[in-house]
Amino acid sequence: MMFVPSGDAQVILKGGQEVGELLQKHTGLHFKTSVATSYAAVIEAMGAGKVDIGWLATFGYVLAQEKYGVELLLVVQRFGSPFYRGQIMVRADSGIHSLKDLKGKRFAFVDPASTSGHLYPKTLLLSKGFDPKTFFGKSVFAGSHNAVVLSLYKGEVDGGAAYDGSRAAVAKSYPDVFEKIKVIAYTKEIPNDTVSVRKGLPEDLKWKVRDGLKKISYSSQGSKILKRLYGISGLVDLDGLFDPVREAAKLLNLDLENDVKN
Repeated sequence: MMFVPSGDAQVILKGGQEVGELLQKHTGLHFKTSVATSYAAVIEAMGAGKVDIGWLATFGYVLAQEKYGVELLLVVQRFGSPFYRGQIMVRADSGIHSLKDLKGKRFAFVDPASTSGHLYPKTLLLSKGFDPKTFFGKSVFAGSHNAVVLSLYKGEVDGGAAYDGSRAAVAKSYPDVFEKIKVIAYTKEIPNDTVSVRKGLPEDLKWKVRDGLKKISYSSQGSKILKRLYGISGLVDLDGLFDPVREAAKLLNLDLENDVKN
């Protein structure tokens, strides 16, 4: 079972191990857990049959499903909703007040396969007539949502894109983050990230894992672990939620394999 590195890798590693231990109790199965080096690494590992269960970012799931026939088990809920948004942020003292003010500035995305930290913010910029390839003076991939916020906080970039709870995720260590960093734009709603399984995983194992995860999400201990892991408040069954993500990828004419790897 592999997890995406969307936040603090050590926190995710510990949370993943705890989920594996609880799943063992509920299913009798044994789990080896790890955190990937990138979003794409989880997809490739599932495609190669090296990972049975992947906690995939939204676009990562769409890509893995198209490329390798990965199957959806559960969709994450946060604050009782299976949807979230991406946001574009700037330093409050930067003098940047709208998207057009970002022209020629330094900008940080999360990861090529991040929906809220790359795909949807790019779509938003394009819809306003700003081509991200030429609009920014420099753009980088910070690697995680936390890293985007911290790059902004430290003044390493002028603007950044991440999910809508990204400032809250670092507020414990940086209490003034809401004063230092402001949001200037939000993306459309996005279906949340997923728990998915590789193609060909036996049906009985698939349903054991799904039911085990649901039981974990209902328990007080399990819900605390999921909250620490990725801010999860629940897990639900759905796939049609992902059609808008597929449409966004088509709109950008993404070469899915090369754009995510490069």
